[in-house]
Amino acid sequence: MKSDRSVHSEAGALAGVVPSVNLAAEPGRMDFYERARSCNLAPLWRVLHGLVTDQPAPRCVPALWRYAETRPYLMEACKLISAEEAERRVMVLENPGLPGESRITQSLFAGLQIILPGEVAPAHKHTASALRFIIEGHGAYTAVAGERTMMEPGDFVITPSMSWHDHGNEGDAPMIWLDGLDMHIVNLLCASFREGYPGRVHPLQRPEGSAAAEAGHNLLPVDTEYASQTSPIFNYPYRRTREALDQLARIRAADAWHAYKMKYINPVTGGWAMPTMSTWMQFIPAGFTTASYRSTDSAVFTVVEGSGSSRIGGEAFDWGPHDIFVAPSWVPHQHTASSDAVIFIYSDRVVQEKLDFWREHKAQP
Repeated sequence: MKSDRSVHSEAGALAGVVPSVNLAAEPGRMDFYERARSCNLAPLWRVLHGLVTDQPAPRCVPALWRYAETRPYLMEACKLISAEEAERRVMVLENPGLPGESRITQSLFAGLQIILPGEVAPAHKHTASALRFIIEGHGAYTAVAGERTMMEPGDFVITPSMSWHDHGNEGDAPMIWLDGLDMHIVNLLCASFREGYPGRVHPLQRPEGSAAAEAGHNLLPVDTEYASQTSPIFNYPYRRTREALDQLARIRAADAWHAYKMKYINPVTGGWAMPTMSTWMQFIPAGFTTASYRSTDSAVFTVVEGSGSSRIGGEAFDWGPHDIFVAPSWVPHQHTASSDAVIFIYSDRVVQEKLDFWREHKAQP
């Protein structure tokens, strides 16, 4: 009699089997399969349809994290561990379909980081690129590659791959932001490196505002070359982003699927601001409902302003300021704003575009 494990294993293998395979003949092939396994060989026809699916089959699921429910855990964590001891005091947003994997989607990480007044998150660097989207607080900074920038709610801040960075809070209240990293893409390729800096902070080497002065005004120094694929601007202030959305809404009609949606770009190349994560800001006017849309990139949404609801794969989610939600790959979603809403979004679209397999589908409105 077969054990439960062997029955489930066999059923799992047959789930992806090529339809033309004669299942009645499979028991007579088991000896062959066992002998082949001893040479680290396996029959593709038993797993092919599980490997090459008819359409995307994400393991992550639609989900929403309410800020009012998550923030108390951040505050409690501050009583249990210091920013220095933790290195990064972060509560990971785990997708319910991927428990214990530190993933918000199959390819991306998300976590909420908190730093109290007077604390410093010590300097380190790693292969994974990171974005910071500021949610709450004033008076905190991040220092990237020897330049410091102060952070305000709604700012989008970049930490490029293998750049020394540390964070500190010089204000009088907690500072909270969303961390988004491409570490799962890096780890898939087994390309991860990390170093801790000998001191708490990396020395400052450039005046604050240097990056913006060099590349933030549709101009570039004529004698400077930028080898990195990451934008030289590492802080995109919310005040400028909000102004850009307002101006766009005044000169053109809302797109049926996106309302008003603008991508953050690298001013050197005109492409995405980061080489592994696409980033946008979306404005949905009060009363507007976007048409159903789906794409192969799984996306993470963070509400900056306003309130509304989203239908993701047939499931409804109500959201408000600072709430975070996910639309998995190829799952239809649409949004309705009950008040003027601004939403920050990041996904792995840029990677898929570079590999020529990104796809989208726009349902007729």
